Amino acid sequence: MKIAQIAPLMESVPPRLYGGTERVVSYLTEELVAQGHDVTLFASGDSITAANLVPCCTQALRLDTAVSDVVPYYMLMLDKVRSRAAEFDVLHFHIDHFHFPIFRHLPIPSLTTLHGRQDHRDCLPFFAGFSDMPLISISDAQRAPLPHANFVGTIHHGLPQDLHEASYRPNGGYLAFIGRISPEKGPVDAIRIAQSLGIPIKIAAKVDKLDESYFREVVQPMLSTEGVEFIGEISEKDKGPFLRDAIALLFPICWPEPFGLVMIEAMACGTPVLAYRAGAPLADMEMVQYHPTTLAGSGFLMSEAARGEGAYLLNAKGERFLRDYAPTKMELAARDVISRAAGSGVLDEGALAAKAQLAEEIEQGKIVPPGIADTDRQPSGQ
Repeated sequence: MKIAQIAPLMESVPPRLYGGTERVVSYLTEELVAQGHDVTLFASGDSITAANLVPCCTQALRLDTAVSDVVPYYMLMLDKVRSRAAEFDVLHFHIDHFHFPIFRHLPIPSLTTLHGRQDHRDCLPFFAGFSDMPLISISDAQRAPLPHANFVGTIHHGLPQDLHEASYRPNGGYLAFIGRISPEKGPVDAIRIAQSLGIPIKIAAKVDKLDESYFREVVQPMLSTEGVEFIGEISEKDKGPFLRDAIALLFPICWPEPFGLVMIEAMACGTPVLAYRAGAPLADMEMVQYHPTTLAGSGFLMSEAARGEGAYLLNAKGERFLRDYAPTKMELAARDVISRAAGSGVLDEGALAAKAQLAEEIEQGKIVPPGIADTDRQPSGQ
């Protein structure tokens, strides 16, 4: 296919430092090229890609001190895309709303991935007015405020398989905070959490012009306290070691984060993530996998092997609830299917009361599924 990828101009693709959306656009573009597609990337001139690059500004707008208004550059980019639209089989936009009026009635198929929050009330009339424009959400929670928008699917972010190497013995002795300094990202809470635990914290984050006063008046005074180190923005190359050496990543957000790329980056490095739920209903926590195979009242955590040996799950009513969620595979369904079923149909109704056909034999030691240590088989309280 001939595919046009239209990226934001605020950062290069991939970004030199901070930039979640541009980083995802880069991952997607490079993989499409690797799969043999003819891809053209409309992005800043300092972008690096195996695709055909159409530079739409000299460098990333955020890093260009001469730029005071970004809108003219987006208009110029969209004019370039429009003039070449007939060359492509599909136009994939990653720039929110700018393009809707221009490309709505063109015969070339277009698709828009929304990368930001969509819970502002002004979004409702906009998407009602463009209800025919196909959209992709990056999480189901992101699309919840727009029930009538034309979402055709949810595609969660992913990472290149060989991007990060996991380490399960961190030696840095610190908690990590990565991202952007702003009230909704929770840097103040992250510092307070670290201080309450008596563990040093390292903050690798950028400060936008919009948040400079917040940083100067609220965050900066806390940086001089013991155990707090502000590193600033870090590159993709430095992010892996920074996360691998951390005891955990702190993610104390207080806004409806559409996805949170840093969470899966941390998990890919083997680093635990400590995050606020930020008001999300339990069943909507898409980035969390519950372990539904806990024997009621025993504290016994069964491995996946136990399910493979014939264990089955019951809810508090004694029903095999997977009949409603995975009727063909039941307990042999993938873990994320079972986790989502538990979150949607069981945990919201009360604690999961999971039992197993082989539970008694497993607890007596007659069957030891692979990967279960003796300590894992001890009931809680013993």
